[in-house]
Amino acid sequence: MEALYHQTNRLVIETQQCFQQLERNRGGNTESIKDEIQARIDSITSNCERLDILIHKEPVSRRQNAKIRIDQLKYDNQHLQAALRSHLNEIHRKRLEESEREELLNRRFTHETHDTTIFIDHSVQHNMSLQNANRGVDDMLRSGSGILDSLRSQRDTMKGAHRRIMDIANTLGLSNTTMRLIERRAQEDKYILLAGMIVTCLIIVLVVVYFT
Repeated sequence: MEALYHQTNRLVIETQQCFQQLERNRGGNTESIKDEIQARIDSITSNCERLDILIHKEPVSRRQNAKIRIDQLKYDNQHLQAALRSHLNEIHRKRLEESEREELLNRRFTHETHDTTIFIDHSVQHNMSLQNANRGVDDMLRSGSGILDSLRSQRDTMKGAHRRIMDIANTLGLSNTTMRLIERRAQEDKYILLAGMIVTCLIIVLVVVYFT
């Protein structure tokens, strides 16, 4: 285990030196250096996995100290991996910027800007249409809410009128036939009210679905 630990520690130090060489050759051909760094990182990772297995074969008195040293190797390896990823991301970003700059420099601009104007006008008109549709839907929702409130108010009024009619009928001693006719009419009015509320809600839902 000790030999493998020292070998892995040397790999960490050599990989750090490769990063210094990578910084010195910035702007040149560094593919071979990056490949070497990646190979060393893979070796360090493999050695750490083997050390995790070998640590259980160490005496209990030395096991804790050995685990601390292996964890340090893993920590250093994670830093090396992060540094390599950061370097690769920076290279990718620079290449993308160079490509965009080259494309911008090679782009030919003409005085024929009517297509752009058409696209802008179309976008503005589309945006205005959406805003008008939103305002229309809001107006419809407010109107529907007002209609529903009115229907609820009319229902409460009809209930109150029905109760008053029943009281008056009881007071006047109306016949049972007259009372049944009054109740039947009140029942029909209730159905008409419910049908009106359902139709109004369906109209509001259809308008919202159509405009969105």
